[in-house]
Amino acid sequence: MGKEIIRVDHVGMKFNLSKEKVDSLKDYIIKSLKHELAYNEFWALKDVDFTMQKGERLGILGLNGAGKSTLLKVIAGVFKPTEGKVSKKGKIAPLLELGAGFDMQYTGAENIYLYGAVLGYSKKFIEEKFDEIVSFSELEKFIDVPLKNYSSGMKSRLGFSIATVVEPEILILDEVLSVGDAKFRKKSEAKVMSMFERGVTVLFVSHSLEQVRRLCNKAVILDKGRVKAYGDIQEVAEVYEKMLE
Repeated sequence: MGKEIIRVDHVGMKFNLSKEKVDSLKDYIIKSLKHELAYNEFWALKDVDFTMQKGERLGILGLNGAGKSTLLKVIAGVFKPTEGKVSKKGKIAPLLELGAGFDMQYTGAENIYLYGAVLGYSKKFIEEKFDEIVSFSELEKFIDVPLKNYSSGMKSRLGFSIATVVEPEILILDEVLSVGDAKFRKKSEAKVMSMFERGVTVLFVSHSLEQVRRLCNKAVILDKGRVKAYGDIQEVAEVYEKMLE
């Protein structure tokens, strides 16, 4: 312990909602009449500041819209922060939207190579790990079937199996331990636990305080994009429970 691996330095992330989608022309006219379009800026994160040491497991708690997933995306490098900066050391495996890089027309097997490439793995590495991925996903019978015929649970299982086949230094988990059926959830949690034992540094978003308590030793609460509490899991969990009352 004691080696700093992630530093989130006064990070702010501003979105301009008017650039986001307007569902229909009617919406657009109503919004422009109400002058909602031009000024609809909001800070999803504001002045978020903390560091993580190697091997720490940080649970990120907060109500819906608190900025949890945005924070993970900034740390993973999906978003560039509007203010502040993130520095990190080591290979990251972000399990954000599982299977976001999948192509529905291709088979499971083809998608293993495709998604592997999206995650930055070489073809040779995927070839070596192919059987392990398929076996973990329990999709042997369906591996040559196009993904458009997969259920969402099957796609999640495949995504999880590909993303966790590496040995990253930093693991980013966004609600992904709630994928698949109960049996697979148990298995995916055990897989993540085994990664912990190798000293992986983890950032974990979950709606379940129980799960965060079980998997993390530190926690941070985000409230409307700002850090409300940060520290040892037990102390932070107590603060969060009061928020939920």
